[in-house]
Amino acid sequence: MPPVTIPLCEPHLGGREWKYVKECLDTGWVSTVGRFVTRFEEEAAERVGARHAVATVNGTSALHIALMLAGVGRDEEVLVPTLTFIAPANAVRYLGAWPVFIDAEPRYWQMDVQKVADFLANECRHTHGALRNRHTGRRVSALLPVHVLGHPVDMDPLLAIAARYDLQVIEDATEALGAQYRSRAVGCPLGPGSRAACLSFNGNKLITTGGGGMIITDDEAFARRARYLTTQAKDDPVEYVHHEIGYNYRLTNLQAALGVAQLERLNGHVDAKRRVARAYAAALDGVTGLDLMREASWARSAFWMYTVLVHARLCGVTSRRLLAVLAEAGIQTRPLWQPLHLSAAHRGAYAVDCSVAERLHRQALSLPCSVGLSGDAQTIVISALTAACHCQSPARPRRPPRKSRHGQPPLATVSCE
Repeated sequence: MPPVTIPLCEPHLGGREWKYVKECLDTGWVSTVGRFVTRFEEEAAERVGARHAVATVNGTSALHIALMLAGVGRDEEVLVPTLTFIAPANAVRYLGAWPVFIDAEPRYWQMDVQKVADFLANECRHTHGALRNRHTGRRVSALLPVHVLGHPVDMDPLLAIAARYDLQVIEDATEALGAQYRSRAVGCPLGPGSRAACLSFNGNKLITTGGGGMIITDDEAFARRARYLTTQAKDDPVEYVHHEIGYNYRLTNLQAALGVAQLERLNGHVDAKRRVARAYAAALDGVTGLDLMREASWARSAFWMYTVLVHARLCGVTSRRLLAVLAEAGIQTRPLWQPLHLSAAHRGAYAVDCSVAERLHRQALSLPCSVGLSGDAQTIVISALTAACHCQSPARPRRPPRKSRHGQPPLATVSCE
């Protein structure tokens, strides 16, 4: 396989990262205490419009602690989208609880709120004061929506459902940091049932600390408890007295220094992602068999990972074959995650009908979309992609959009026939 010349999504370190990390090295403050940890927490909370933030060693640990503090217990169930990275489901299992996998909706590929409502109304019952899954007998205690690929979940109706059934809501807002939902920053607390949002700062995210995560909340007691548990539940820092089991989950000052520098550039990173998305949309709006990413009227997407759907019959190539063809040209792409209801790691978890997620998994391909992606590099990607799809006539008029069998227009399908 030729070497990668255009990577999928690499970090962009173009600000004060060197300066802030050098300060940590010069002063010796490199571990889990230091001014950059506090500064990163304060500035992250302010950025999303929350009162408190607790920095953690990674996003999975943030989810673990947030779910614990939301009261999720052993053998309870948490509703999780099936189309996401595996970390949210793993965090549920760390507590001895079980995910219930919910399908994606077909327009924006987010957790299907209507299927959440249908599951709770038709497949659950109230028994002994608790809402229980009729199929498993387990208590349903929380919702864990994940804002995938940079676009927000439609949270208002989801929170209304949570309030109706007295369910806690913990968001995974990682991929939509910098996005907006109905003019509000994704990750900001949206109401009483919205306990916390969690972030990851892995290397390919909108901002990175190399690793690292964050719990965002308006609840002071929640934040105080999270900080306590993530620092080994230390009750007496002099005598090293511990009254509870804690976790070594705090972020280092070195990583927080990177985070502060990256957070200063978040607006620019989102602008760059949106610029990349516009260029793809303009160039690919005319390629038969490609469905392009959509943005809801109520959303401002961060377009974290620009993704297209490949219809093999119309394109003349499957998504996986297209991945291989582009790789031969040195262009790195990737499919979406295996839907979690199909994962052997979560065998035994309950799932609703997840046929949309399965289709998206078969058809989806994420394209190079680094913050620093140059126009020339993106042109190379577009040329290789359109050539592989046997269709290079974007100027021809498109046919009127068809209605699907559900009465909704299709996902931005275009035609150059």
